[in-house]
Amino acid sequence: MHEAQIEQSNAADEQAMLAASEREPGDGTVEAAAPSVQDSLPPDPEALLEVRHLKKYFPANKDFFGRPRAFVKAVDDVSFKIKAGTTLGIVGESGCGKTTLGRTILRLQPATGGEIFFDGKDINKLKTADMNALRPQMQIIFQDPYSSLSPRMPIGEIIGEAVGQHKLVPKSERKAYVLDIMKKCGLPSHYFERYPHEFSGGQRQRICIATALALKPKFVVCDEPVSALDVSIQAQIINLLKDLQEKMELTYIFISHDLSVVEHISNQVGVMYLGSLVEYAQTDDIFERPMHPYTEALFSAVPVPDPDATNKRIILSGDIPSPINAPSGCKFHTRCNHCMDICKEVAPKFRDYGNGHMVACHLYPQD
Repeated sequence: MHEAQIEQSNAADEQAMLAASEREPGDGTVEAAAPSVQDSLPPDPEALLEVRHLKKYFPANKDFFGRPRAFVKAVDDVSFKIKAGTTLGIVGESGCGKTTLGRTILRLQPATGGEIFFDGKDINKLKTADMNALRPQMQIIFQDPYSSLSPRMPIGEIIGEAVGQHKLVPKSERKAYVLDIMKKCGLPSHYFERYPHEFSGGQRQRICIATALALKPKFVVCDEPVSALDVSIQAQIINLLKDLQEKMELTYIFISHDLSVVEHISNQVGVMYLGSLVEYAQTDDIFERPMHPYTEALFSAVPVPDPDATNKRIILSGDIPSPINAPSGCKFHTRCNHCMDICKEVAPKFRDYGNGHMVACHLYPQD
């Protein structure tokens, strides 16, 4: 099956899922979100990437006729903006939808609902040929540097493969171009003919970074790019990403569990829980004044490099609810120490409480 046919088939499946999700609740489906006035507004010209009410649902099980009975709501009504040249850090527990968010934004998997504006274009509406032309500008650095590299190809071919596919430089100049990219990423030229298994974890991650940057992207999703590396190597990779961002004017979404790394590299931070953003703010603001109870609990778990310092750890009770059957009202109310009756019944609004500090919590005024 050709790529266009595959994408059409996937799109048809997504439309069927979305149609099912818009039925009345009570039949094993999910209730559709009410339309927003913002949906009719043009994209923000100051934002390189703008995400509006993005949803990605996976069918959990199907009935006899193949119709989905329930959905895993991996990404559920997420909205944010990123200006060019900045970094948005996404944090949250494992399974909260961080990686799915990044992959859906890049249209590596089709969205169930919502809008994704990249450089003023709604990429959900682009045809396959137009999307393929846009692909070089939107890249991803995967979490596992070894499994994302072909073991049968030398490094020079891996980095240069997409360059040749998109015809960024003439074939006669491709090797020199790849060597230049390798140099920028701290890879010596004699690595060109070597294979992935001959490198350490940090070197493989540099190869993955070089592969992504070889296409001269504007926007890169960094999906936990340092989680599998030693601390000393993590610092090298983070500094490399920051240097390349300044030199190449890159925009990042940086997905990570390490809050100290996120604080170091990010301009804004978004906190996800069960597929939704619960807090979003400038990095300094959110680390100095976390407002959501879940954010406070996450930050309290960050170790302090001082043996005499005391850090009041907030222990969350209970287990993470299933994304298939999320709690009614506020999704976090089953584990929240500040839970009120309204939290169990009404979902809080994601509101701005000053200086772009967005929070979804009933502890703060909702009107």
